[in-house]
Amino acid sequence: MKIKKVLVSALLVLTAGLAAACSSGSKSSNSSSKSFTPKKLNVQFVPSAQANKIEAKAKPLEGLLKKQLHMPVHVTVSTDYNGLVEGMASKKVDVGFLPPDAYVLAHKRKVADVLLQAERYGYDEPSGKVNNKLMHEYRAMVIVKKGSGIKSWKDLKGKSIGVMDPTSSSGYVFPIVELYQKGLNVLKDCKVTQIKGADQAVLSVYNGDVDAAFVFADARPIAAKDEPKVMKDVVPIYFTQWIPNDTISVRSDMSPAFRKKVAKAFKNIAKSKEGNKIIESVYNHYGYTDTTDSDFNTIRKYQKVLDKVSDKK
Repeated sequence: MKIKKVLVSALLVLTAGLAAACSSGSKSSNSSSKSFTPKKLNVQFVPSAQANKIEAKAKPLEGLLKKQLHMPVHVTVSTDYNGLVEGMASKKVDVGFLPPDAYVLAHKRKVADVLLQAERYGYDEPSGKVNNKLMHEYRAMVIVKKGSGIKSWKDLKGKSIGVMDPTSSSGYVFPIVELYQKGLNVLKDCKVTQIKGADQAVLSVYNGDVDAAFVFADARPIAAKDEPKVMKDVVPIYFTQWIPNDTISVRSDMSPAFRKKVAKAFKNIAKSKEGNKIIESVYNHYGYTDTTDSDFNTIRKYQKVLDKVSDKK
């Protein structure tokens, strides 16, 4: 009997020990899920204009971030939004400048968390002239060439339309969803051509390569650096609802402490004369503000509708 009692007691102790170990291991696993701190920071952009232009403008950020974070920094430009998301999924990219739709997709895959949201100066519509109001949201617009005979979205049926990457809020998702809700299935009723860069989309409309294009409001001043006439000869015929601005997102396993350092670094850079000039030249960013995942719920609603549209092609 004594032996049995000893064995039972030992078994209970062993079971408790194993349970504690499992519990401890579980806590350790959970706490380590967001414990990544890089020794070298890899930052990646996506091309809103021609990729080589973006890379040349973004490269100087390496030095500014290095001074802020006291570590090596490597800045690159992805070929498209999906490439950046895959880079974060494979843990080759630590910080990504993701547009809202790409961020939502990356967050759904549990590879990225939003850190900051960009601030831009607004535009007077439809002139395209910049005003002095900092905004954390923007709109997409449908543009056509002046005198083309296309006066409203109703005239787009059967026309050729330049679009951006399918994860682009302004260059794809919002215009397609809203026009579908009005009665035009762009993916079925129009000739869709994918174009890399909003500036190239504006120029494609100006040159007559496409009848219309979906771009952010207002992309014309960027294209006007190559062809000033676009400001008058390319005109908007439709503006979407408001879209949350681009994000600075980080790997989902990045530690809270390092996230704070990264956020502080980008805010400091945006406030400096040199840094502000760089981020303005890359994406027309003028500052960064705190944000949360729930700020992008409107994107999720649009994506659900887009799935229906895509099924009806």
